[in-house]
Amino acid sequence: MAIRSFIIPFLLLFLSSLNPILSLYEDQVGLMDWHQQYIGKVKQAVFHTQKTGRKRVIVYTEENVIASLDLRHGEIFWRHVLGPNDVIDGIDIALGKYVITLSSGGSILRAWNLPDGQMVWESSLQGPKHSKPLLLVPANLKVQKDNVVIIFSNGRLFAVSCIDGQVLWKKDFEAESLEVHQVIQPPGSDLVYVVGFAASSQFEMYQINARNGELLKHESAAFAGGFLGEVSLVSSDTVVALDSTGSIVLTISFQNGKINFQQTPISTLVEDSLGPAVIKPSSVTGIFAIKTTASTIFIRVIGEGKLEVVEKTHHGTAISDVLSISEGQQAFALIQHAGSEIHLTVKLAHDWDGNLLKESIKMDQQRGLVDKVFINNYIRTDRSYGFRALIVMEDHSLLLLQQGEIVWSREDGLASIIDVTTSELPVERDGVSVAKVEHSLFEWLKGHMLKLKGTLMLASPEDIAAIQSMRLKSSEKSKMTRDHNGFRKFLIVLTRAGKLFALHTGDGRIVWSYLLQSLEKSEVCQHPIALKLYQWQVPHHHALDENPSVLVVGKCGSSSDAPGILSFVDAYTGKELSSLSLVHSVAEVIPLPYTDSTEQRLHLLIDADKHAHLYPKTPEAISIFEREFSNIYWYSVEDDNGIMKGHALKSKCTGEVADEFCFDTRELWSIVFPSESEKIIATVARKLNEVVHTQAKVIADQDVMYKYISRNLLFVATVAPKGSGEIGSVTPEESWLVAYLIDTVTGRILHRVTHHGSQGPVHAVFSENWVVYHYFNLRANRYEMSVIEIYDQSRADNKDVLKLVLGKHNLTSPISLYSQPEVITKSQSYFFTHSLKAIAVTSTAKGVTSKQLLLGTIGDQVLALDKRFLDPRRSVNPTQAEKEEGIIPLTDSLPIIPQSYVTHAHRVEGLRGIVTVPAKLESTTLVFAHGVDLFFTQLAPSRTYDSLTDDFSYALLLITIVALVAAIFVTWILSERKELQEKWR
Repeated sequence: MAIRSFIIPFLLLFLSSLNPILSLYEDQVGLMDWHQQYIGKVKQAVFHTQKTGRKRVIVYTEENVIASLDLRHGEIFWRHVLGPNDVIDGIDIALGKYVITLSSGGSILRAWNLPDGQMVWESSLQGPKHSKPLLLVPANLKVQKDNVVIIFSNGRLFAVSCIDGQVLWKKDFEAESLEVHQVIQPPGSDLVYVVGFAASSQFEMYQINARNGELLKHESAAFAGGFLGEVSLVSSDTVVALDSTGSIVLTISFQNGKINFQQTPISTLVEDSLGPAVIKPSSVTGIFAIKTTASTIFIRVIGEGKLEVVEKTHHGTAISDVLSISEGQQAFALIQHAGSEIHLTVKLAHDWDGNLLKESIKMDQQRGLVDKVFINNYIRTDRSYGFRALIVMEDHSLLLLQQGEIVWSREDGLASIIDVTTSELPVERDGVSVAKVEHSLFEWLKGHMLKLKGTLMLASPEDIAAIQSMRLKSSEKSKMTRDHNGFRKFLIVLTRAGKLFALHTGDGRIVWSYLLQSLEKSEVCQHPIALKLYQWQVPHHHALDENPSVLVVGKCGSSSDAPGILSFVDAYTGKELSSLSLVHSVAEVIPLPYTDSTEQRLHLLIDADKHAHLYPKTPEAISIFEREFSNIYWYSVEDDNGIMKGHALKSKCTGEVADEFCFDTRELWSIVFPSESEKIIATVARKLNEVVHTQAKVIADQDVMYKYISRNLLFVATVAPKGSGEIGSVTPEESWLVAYLIDTVTGRILHRVTHHGSQGPVHAVFSENWVVYHYFNLRANRYEMSVIEIYDQSRADNKDVLKLVLGKHNLTSPISLYSQPEVITKSQSYFFTHSLKAIAVTSTAKGVTSKQLLLGTIGDQVLALDKRFLDPRRSVNPTQAEKEEGIIPLTDSLPIIPQSYVTHAHRVEGLRGIVTVPAKLESTTLVFAHGVDLFFTQLAPSRTYDSLTDDFSYALLLITIVALVAAIFVTWILSERKELQEKWR
């Protein structure tokens, strides 16, 4: 009895160390996840560098982000991500304390507090017609009630108070054909000039009183040659434009309300001008730029509309807006490329030949050309002017230059990821030195002693910080070699700028980046577009001397018949191995489940003419392909026409040029959805690399159901044409949603269900034999999620579990898709609280671990939901056998458990996609969510049943074992003494 009472506390202490972790502690943050914040490609920047307060720059970006950045380090002070329907049109700073933004096509004007980004006021600006939005904030705006910002939008001119957002006056411009290009207020003047074109050949000028909106003068003048493109303002009473042919520069002055035209042929300015030219807007007084197919020409307006060429540069030149540095003096910046360097020059607006600043900065070639430049000045210690330049590069990165150095840089191209794939890291081959082992052993002992102090609540704050630091170091998560659990990988991402990044899953750092030269703008390809990213070569253990590589697919132009571009990149080094400019287009890419002797995966590229092209173009690839010729099928979806088609290969292409890697195709089947009642809005198929552990599913009554496992199943969702708009735009009687399960080899519709009174958008995920989709129920005015599970009835005789164990079944009998499948479906619908942006499902190495749905909510967070909640067999009162199986009692709504948010307290702003990757450890899946931000974590849907956690206290276990052994020895001695004493009695 004494032995038992002595040992029980040690047993309890030992068992407590084995309990699974149910929550995330403060010192565990960053161990298994990372979060990175970005803003996207900057479109406009405004500096705020007053003597008081922090120096910052306010920007808005192509990702619809307004942000305040620290000028010292480039960190984000604050930011706001506006919705996709609230596109930012302009930004400026007013009164030195408000950030003014114009958005939604000029319909919404907002003021944000400059220090903390809180919204101060918002005004709605409505008008009779849509027009180009223009924002004008006077440069000399003071803190006075009558000082205003001027906005032209929706066919009206508005004057809005900077203090409270009140509309002081508005003026309608009702001419239907009027297209306003500039709103001008000369410095210190109470006059506002509105200039634009009417009927493409009439120049219109309106003079308006800025205090009350009264129209003082209206003049118009016709030009027979018409106008083309943008208008550039060169002074407060002069603009320049091009005629409709793009070959004549028009200098238009409206001084004192009189309109005068001055014509200058471009050929007299540039001798080798080829093709039409376009005007590049510039705010430099007296200067404008013309871009031709060969170069960019900077031209000064002198005298009475006379033009003078001041400089001719190549296309890599960027010019900034004008900057007032003192009264009557304005400066601007010019950036030009010269090999691996860029030349930054700051000039006075009235003196092009003189330079205020000239610097050369070495630049990484993988950033491409400078796209935009913004400048700001400061006072040096010697009272002279210094300049800093904020530049936006071709790869969407943002850099600050000062005193000939790069002060900081931001890789904001990662805010526009369009595709993601993964790659394994190299295998560790080098040995480990004895000194390193001894050092590691010392660190191991030190770490576990600190952990023991933490467990016994004896650790000081310094000890807790040391524990967290040592965990980050000891986790080895940032090593550049593979780990046995498969947690360390490369996330290879392709951005909209045509740049590849390799991110380490351990800490999210950029290992390498490469701006694809094959996707750079050139004379041959003016508008290259990156499309998709695929795994090209994945060497296994017998070919580890080969590096894995990825395939980047792009095209040269936005049209469907634009020629394709292929680029092959080494996944370890980021070097482009080769590239191909194709003569055919790329409408679809089909990765085939076949590889050659070098582990290169075969890909089939379908062009716009429905020809199939095989890559790689090698004899071995064609021999493998011809063996599987009759087993290759694919489908195509024409969303606009409501048509689905199935295709197969027919024969080699017949044409003028013989190509043994080109094949004609034939149409096998087609499904035409009636255009008056159905419109395709979503199609989802299974992942090609998904692993299914078992086809059999044993249910509560020891019966067996067989999953209908087919890689050729496709989920299709259609809605009524009226219901394809925004939610609530139709009544429940006018909208319905139809879900289909279609076999893409035969074109058979295996299942069809109609949800009356429902509409999209639809987000769906397909895994194993089930599909889950999310939509809006108009009748209930709530979101819903439905699940469909499909089972194979042709194997209904194999329901004996004993036969499955003994192998007496016909599961190996061949199955033909052309035979009529005997299937049954089970489905159920549940209410769900959130709107979704994305949906995915966890995937593991062997498919044994239970599934979880990953839901990207409207709040830009990722929620994990157990698939058991979406089991169609749920009932209100499950039987005892069903409870033992794990069936959850039926409720009408799906639960949202706060602890189930994978992203914790983080938000992945602008969430666009969720990618799951299986680790080698069966219990764990890797989750990557991307949008404007990036988030990565490890997830164990069924907990880590096959490993101990990283923070498992081995020291406590060792101490417990030693204590138990010591206790046993002590109690044995005491017992022996007691027995001896009893014998002597």
